[in-house]
Order: sequence, then C-alpha cells, then structure tokens
Amino acid sequence: MKNILFTISASLLGAGAHAQMTPVGTWHSIDDATGKPRAEIVIRDNGQGALVGKVERSLQTSNAEPLCTLCTDDRKGQPKIGLEIIRDAKKSGADSVWEGGTILDPENGKVYRLRLAPQDGGKTLQVRGYIGPLFRTQVWQRVQ
Repeated sequence: MKNILFTISASLLGAGAHAQMTPVGTWHSIDDATGKPRAEIVIRDNGQGALVGKVERSLQTSNAEPLCTLCTDDRKGQPKIGLEIIRDAKKSGADSVWEGGTILDPENGKVYRLRLAPQDGGKTLQVRGYIGPLFRTQVWQRVQ
C-alpha cells in the first residue's frame, strides 16, 4: 500500500512540474523601462490546440489610454482590459516552445509574430515578438 501511495504521489508531483513548462497560466508582463509589473495576462488553450492570451488587469497607476486606439485590426477601439493580445500560438515540435501566432502591443497597436518559451522550470516566460528580422524580447513572471 505504501508503494502505491508513493507511486501516485511521485506521479502527481512530476505531472505538476511538467505542467509548469507551458505558457498556460497567469503572468505579469514587465515594463521595459521600469522593470516593474505592467499587466496581468492570462494565457489559455483555445480548445483547438492553440494558445490565446488576454489582458486580465492593469498593474499600473498611470492614466494611460484605456482603449486600443492605435490598433488597426478588429481590436481597434476595444478596451485594453479584456483585450486578446496573444492569438494562435502552437507548440513547436518536441521543444517547450510555442510559435506561429501573434502578439499585439496595445500601447503602439503593432502586431508581431510570436515565440513563447517557458524558462526556469516554468517560473518565467520568454516572450519574443518579431517584425521581419527584428525582434523584441520580454521575460514575464508567472503569478503563483
């Protein structure tokens, strides 16, 4: 009986650690200028094998524009809170990398090709946006 309980416990612990190596969850995006949390982003599976991410809440006290006025697609004029900023990211091969989707920067309205890579045992998420050969990388922190 002890062996069975140990095996079940070890399996559950292993599954929990493995589950953290996914972008699915709640994250704090980090402001490039201040290094402080900027927003809370929730990333989930859309049920069709792709990830989507929405701005859950702002963590800033500034009087920034509440609408995505610079967006040029279907998100133009939409509230930034609740805005879907990540679309269609899919797992890439055997690596713990999700690509093929896009990420929107609601501050400038630009849409970038996307690469998500969990790091540090899933505690951080490398978020890289590409326009042509140029890219910008941020490291987001998982909310526990």
